[in-house]
Amino acid sequence: MTPFSSRTLRYARAWIAGPHAFVEEDLSLDRDGVEVPASVVRPRGPAGAYPAWVVLHGITRPGRAHEQLVRFTRSVASAGLLAIVPEVPEWRELRLTPHLAVPTIAAAVRGLRDAGLLRGDGVGVIGFSFGAPHAIASAGHPDLEGSVRGACGFGGYGELGSTFRFMMTGEHGWGDRSWVHRPDPYGRWIVAANYLTAVPAHADASDVAEALRKLAAHAGDHRRPSWDPVYDPVIDGLRNTIAEERRPLFDLFAPRSDRPADEARGSAVPSRATLAEELAAAARLRDPQLDPAEPLGEVTRPVSLLHGRADHLIPFTEAYRLRSALTSTAAAVTVTRLFGHSAQDPFPLSSAFREVPAFARALDRLLRLV
Repeated sequence: MTPFSSRTLRYARAWIAGPHAFVEEDLSLDRDGVEVPASVVRPRGPAGAYPAWVVLHGITRPGRAHEQLVRFTRSVASAGLLAIVPEVPEWRELRLTPHLAVPTIAAAVRGLRDAGLLRGDGVGVIGFSFGAPHAIASAGHPDLEGSVRGACGFGGYGELGSTFRFMMTGEHGWGDRSWVHRPDPYGRWIVAANYLTAVPAHADASDVAEALRKLAAHAGDHRRPSWDPVYDPVIDGLRNTIAEERRPLFDLFAPRSDRPADEARGSAVPSRATLAEELAAAARLRDPQLDPAEPLGEVTRPVSLLHGRADHLIPFTEAYRLRSALTSTAAAVTVTRLFGHSAQDPFPLSSAFREVPAFARALDRLLRLV
């Protein structure tokens, strides 16, 4: 077996013991005339040029300040690499705007070059969650030709319809196998906040969409699992702001923790599976770039995909859909129990003997890309 690189060993030591050999600075970027901040995390010592990663956060209120993202980038810097995390303000406001991935990455590359911080002729790109497929697709975009050497996605989605179906029903599958897994309600809150009123039958449900946006923002700010009973009073309060005839629709997306969603559904409200189909169709019409399959097919650079097996927000089967969409390049997929979007599910200690080496090999591939 090929030994792990020194980068991987330094990264692992920093992740386990706590990163310390890094310097963190802010850099202002010009994203097509919009000034956005970015965090630059580099190895400790005098400023200089480094192999670099551009890291895109997901649809999350903390943005570049997300706790796990900060720990990841500091560990990368401790391994001798540079990571730049540009803020995407629209994603922090929970707006699904995939078209901003390429200009954000381009702004980060320009910023690093102008600051004399970039070694070589390109960067690696990493995307988390919603940012993952769009970060990977950027490797094949003409505006970034020659600028991206490799790409990685953590917990990304590969197809819109299957992802929305899981968020609404918990059902997912790949090949001839299928699973049912408890979905994190945060995902369907975000989807409905962005696309519910684009569904013709619910064009008048702006009060429901806005209430769900507020609920998702509240959960993102407080960082507790979205199914936690702590949100029940918030759900009750937001429900009271909605027209009475549309409250069953709200209940389908955001039931109290002690009330199953299907129990709240009235005859005038479609099933969760039907809503998932309607939302996916509306999202494709409003924003075709949200479904990443076509641009992923243009990627020729190396790609690494990592996904949590017990992920409650985007199921692990989406990693295989992502790989199947990458028709012009090979992509390595690692599905592991060692991380996920939501609260970590427990797993037997015996699994660690298999999970840890596989995850370490995936990280080794990742850290060798730049």
